[in-house]
Amino acid sequence: MKATLAISKNIPPIENEAAAVSEALAHPVGMPPLHEIVNAGSRVCIVYTDITRSCPDRLLVSPILAQLKAGGVRNEDITLLCGVGMHRPSTHEEKVAKLGADIVSRYRVIDNEPQNAAELVDLGITERGVPVSVHRAVVNADLVIATGIVEPHQYAGYSGGRKTLAVGAAGENLIAHTHGPSFVDHPGTRLGRIEGNPFHEAVTEAARRAGLRFIINVVLDDDKRLLRVTAGDPDKAFRTLVAFARSVYEVPVPQQYDIAIGGVGFPKDNNLYQASRAPSYLFFASTCIVRPGGCFIIPAPCEEGVGSGVGEQRFFSAMRDAPDVASILADARKNGYPAGQQRAFVMAKVLEKAHVIIVGSKCADAVSACKMIPAATMEEALQIAGKAVGFSSNVLIVPHALLTLPVVQA
Repeated sequence: MKATLAISKNIPPIENEAAAVSEALAHPVGMPPLHEIVNAGSRVCIVYTDITRSCPDRLLVSPILAQLKAGGVRNEDITLLCGVGMHRPSTHEEKVAKLGADIVSRYRVIDNEPQNAAELVDLGITERGVPVSVHRAVVNADLVIATGIVEPHQYAGYSGGRKTLAVGAAGENLIAHTHGPSFVDHPGTRLGRIEGNPFHEAVTEAARRAGLRFIINVVLDDDKRLLRVTAGDPDKAFRTLVAFARSVYEVPVPQQYDIAIGGVGFPKDNNLYQASRAPSYLFFASTCIVRPGGCFIIPAPCEEGVGSGVGEQRFFSAMRDAPDVASILADARKNGYPAGQQRAFVMAKVLEKAHVIIVGSKCADAVSACKMIPAATMEEALQIAGKAVGFSSNVLIVPHALLTLPVVQA
């Protein structure tokens, strides 16, 4: 087998991260600093990312709170909302890891509850038919702030921006609709694509209705080090970071390959639901990275099994209970599916065209039940792939498959 390596651009990380965050908050893009737009009576909601995201919220939230304090905002008027979306609730330990023990002890820190109607506010239906509901802590705030990480995303094109709020703090109906088959099947819903992307348009409108006014987002390298941080207007700051992120993450490759080996890394490798993003990201690049009938090899320990959240369990049930991937696709296109189950639809589309081998997982039976192939070691995985596509195959190695977007040069 002949191997090619695809890695994102090597850019020196920011040495003084705290100073960079302070500078971004002192000079936000397109709007005044936070301390100038709040007062002693302001109610503020900060939506931050959950443990499945590598966003360094601990680095970001403390200086946000300092800005709010400088503007006169009282601690009791600030809510920190963990944008879990349809994932499981965050634990106390995860809240501390994300924010720091001092912040967790001094402020109101809660999780989104996408299935709890009492904690959601209906904000109507968009012109394109998307139902919008978000957590009432967002709607009741005078100022809504969101953190986020800008990186390639299978639906949004690039994550961050409005998505932390519009998905992380949303009700199940909004999440289900934007992750439904009509969105996922749309040719504009592609990795790395913003313009003409219906998912991006939907989360933009949802965040506008929910009152998102300020973001602070980051771009990280493959080792989770800070490359860029920008704060300010949700559209202007986000587009600034997307332009930079593209220069880092998008990597030209000369062809499609027989085999692609994609690294996931913590925290995404902690369960099968999240780890399965690696093959789907490489599949849904502007051009699929593997040829039809090829193989994706994904090392992932999956310490949490499939995942314990509502969405993860819906994914597992749909994958396990269907007789084959064609049935998953046909049922989804006919009947739709609830939020979280979209990952089954996505993976069925991948598995319709390619094999997916999960290496070293702690849940081999679940991998098999999900129509994927478990392998104990990389050697075993390469043997399986070699038998499927030939031992003289071309192999693309993508050590950080969620932070590298290989672009096939036509």
